[in-house]
Amino acid sequence: MTANRSLWELHLAVALFGGTALFAKLIPLGALDMTVLRCLVAALTLALVVKVARGRLRLGSFREYGIALVLGLVVSLHWVTYFASMQVSTVAVGMIAFFTYPVMAVLLEPLLKRQLPSLRDLGAAAVVLAGIVLILPDTDLGNSTTQGVALGVLSALLFTLRNLLHKHQFSHHSGPKAMFYQCLVAVLVLAPFQSDAALAMPAWGWGLVLVLGIGFTATPHALLAQALGNLKVKSVALISCLQPIYASVLAALVLHEIPDWRTLLGGALVVSAAVFETLAARTQKP
Repeated sequence: MTANRSLWELHLAVALFGGTALFAKLIPLGALDMTVLRCLVAALTLALVVKVARGRLRLGSFREYGIALVLGLVVSLHWVTYFASMQVSTVAVGMIAFFTYPVMAVLLEPLLKRQLPSLRDLGAAAVVLAGIVLILPDTDLGNSTTQGVALGVLSALLFTLRNLLHKHQFSHHSGPKAMFYQCLVAVLVLAPFQSDAALAMPAWGWGLVLVLGIGFTATPHALLAQALGNLKVKSVALISCLQPIYASVLAALVLHEIPDWRTLLGGALVVSAAVFETLAARTQKP
């Protein structure tokens, strides 16, 4: 029952994550400034959620505070590179590059346990990778597309490391509590480097920041952190491959970025692998 509920929570989180990419284009701020404000709103929201649920924000030991610090550092860099990849290129390019992380997760998690990845997971990862490569519009090393891909792949690596660390060291905490600390650390780490651009941002921009921080950060990340406690990281990573599809649809509707046949075919491969892993996850133990 717990695993089934976690799957539903994960799919809701992925749908919200799909909309996150749009804010890289809609909010008139740089990636770092946007990340600071996003995390500030999310941290305040998550702290309120924990208190309303009569939970305790304090951690149990100095070691846990150290783990929270490392998680926050990794998450802050992940979010900055995530938004930057889409700002220097397009939502599609940034999202596709970021979704190399399922392959990284499938290969890295078994190695932590001194095991080899299963043939099933390698096959699913290969399908995901094929879909991502197919969607990639340009491989010219001298243009913004390549910059977007490089930043997206770096963001993917950081996200994979965060998921693995959370799964094996921090998943005993509730989703809202775990993400509160990660968002708080991100604010403290990045705030000294923030520019004054936010001071000149119009009211509608601040409204988008609130929507991003509450609806598209606090909520999905708390759900994802909760799911990581009951599902394998590789399962979460592969199921999350639905995110590019949500992002592509929303980008077409809101930003008028219409996907071509390569994007549609690659997306079909990604979704197929995600559905397969979702069904397989129902029968495996976390």
